[in-house]
Amino acid sequence: MAKTKKAPATKASVKAPGGGKQPPAKGGAAKDEGPLKRKLGLRGAAPWAARHAAKHAAEARARAAEPPLPGSARATIRTPENAEDIKQKVRDLHAALAQIKTLRKNLLKTFFDIGVVLKDIQTRRLYEAKRFPSFESFVEREIDLGKTTSLRLVRVVGLFQKEGALEVGMDRLFAGLSAIDSAGEPEVARIPPPPVSTSALPLRPPGR
Repeated sequence: MAKTKKAPATKASVKAPGGGKQPPAKGGAAKDEGPLKRKLGLRGAAPWAARHAAKHAAEARARAAEPPLPGSARATIRTPENAEDIKQKVRDLHAALAQIKTLRKNLLKTFFDIGVVLKDIQTRRLYEAKRFPSFESFVEREIDLGKTTSLRLVRVVGLFQKEGALEVGMDRLFAGLSAIDSAGEPEVARIPPPPVSTSALPLRPPGR
């Protein structure tokens, strides 16, 4: 009697490890599972990416701690040693400008105080915080009183006391400064005009 061959089992009828039948995959036969994919890190980054970034950060901190070579690009962008002094000058200059703006509203009574603030800016060279080459160029561009008035107020502070200056008044003080400046200028000597030149020679020498 011939033995009948048993039909091979299909993938749909393969038993699962628990004894039940494994459900077929969508679209027909179940697909073979490939090798397990490596788990990725945060936001799809590979596990070595975090270690790589930490290594580069440590190297960058080590390079920043070392003094830069003279003339290198890093030397030009390095924070200057007097950075804090520059920041303090900028803050003091802005505070002085705000004070002048407030005192400017009653100039005839506060002109001496404005002169004190301007004198402080000049003495401490705070105008350099805004890259001005001189105090004169600073008051010409930044002070709405004008260059002449600002310089006169600085002179008033250096020559007079506050009580006496307020008693005399700003206009009379400015007139006095103008008189002092004009009196100190030397008089220009009168020079006679040069003789009229001519190309013709005299017929006789003079005196003969």
